[in-house]
Amino acid sequence: MNINILKYIPGILLSTFVAFIGILFSDAIGVYLTGLTKSPISPIMLSIIIGLILGNFFTIKEGFQDGLSFSIKFILRLGIVCLGIRLGILEIVKIGVIGIPLILVIIVTSMLFVCYLSRLLSISEKMGSLIAVGTSICGASAIVATSPTIKANNEEVSYAVANITIFGLVAMLIYPYLAHYIFNGDEIAIGLFLGTAIHETAQVAGAGLIYAEQFNSPNTMDIATITKLVRNVSMILVIPAISYLYIIRQKQSENKVKPSIASMFPFFILGFILMGLIRTLGDYGIENFETAFGVLQMEQWEKFIHVIRSSAEYFLAIAMAALGINTNIKSIVGLGMRPFYVGFSAAVCVGLVSYLGILGIRYFV
Repeated sequence: MNINILKYIPGILLSTFVAFIGILFSDAIGVYLTGLTKSPISPIMLSIIIGLILGNFFTIKEGFQDGLSFSIKFILRLGIVCLGIRLGILEIVKIGVIGIPLILVIIVTSMLFVCYLSRLLSISEKMGSLIAVGTSICGASAIVATSPTIKANNEEVSYAVANITIFGLVAMLIYPYLAHYIFNGDEIAIGLFLGTAIHETAQVAGAGLIYAEQFNSPNTMDIATITKLVRNVSMILVIPAISYLYIIRQKQSENKVKPSIASMFPFFILGFILMGLIRTLGDYGIENFETAFGVLQMEQWEKFIHVIRSSAEYFLAIAMAALGINTNIKSIVGLGMRPFYVGFSAAVCVGLVSYLGILGIRYFV
């Protein structure tokens, strides 16, 4: 079987170039605007925006399409697999039993609320699912990880990512000060709130940095970051569940035979889990034997993790750049304002549930 690899190269190179510009802009604009050492503005969002501009204001020749499609389908999955390196179980255990029940309540509540509101406002099930996972789990990463499992179209993914990014950035700038006021400077409560109420991992880190610098509390940033990692872990269960429920409903509406679980399972999630397992075993080796897998010293292990994490960011940015190039802006506008209202309501819901949950923890613990 002959596969013409060369036909994919133009589209992949174009997507890579756009992603590279998006990452540069993310660092430059994010650090310049916020004054933080790491940008809270997602390169995924900027890659989509630049791709949208390129794809809608310039004519993209047919020769680029194979590579663009390859980027959207396969490079996206590769990026999701690499995301798993962030999820060391040893880090998660450090948050203790206090944060995990709160996170579970927030995820379940926000998912149910967004799904209900989406039906009430007649939002497509795919769009509602994307906003739900983006709000309740980890922003753009969860959206792009879920999109192939429910076969969401380019416009729905772009709209959902934009939705999550906007409200996440607003929360990042406001919540550090709000949390300090409503929790009277309690570092644990504030860290839990920032880690559960803000969408993106980068935005949580940004909010933690803002709080640490304004109120001299580095511990709060650590608590917020670890809490966010625990939220990210839920992708392992939530994405396959959404895929299963969506396809079951689709088959029932079409009066087709119920498909097997194996045919619906997003197998790239297994790679995601495997990468998390590698991180866990490596961290265990460093903590107990000062080497990861008996080979890598701490500095080498940290470099390895950094390379995989950076690769995940690059791969996802490439995939989203290709998505932007292949997305029609008129189609996004045609989706209307209702998904925007759902995203805003979801952000408010997550913040409110987080606040009430933390109050409950402080009262009973």
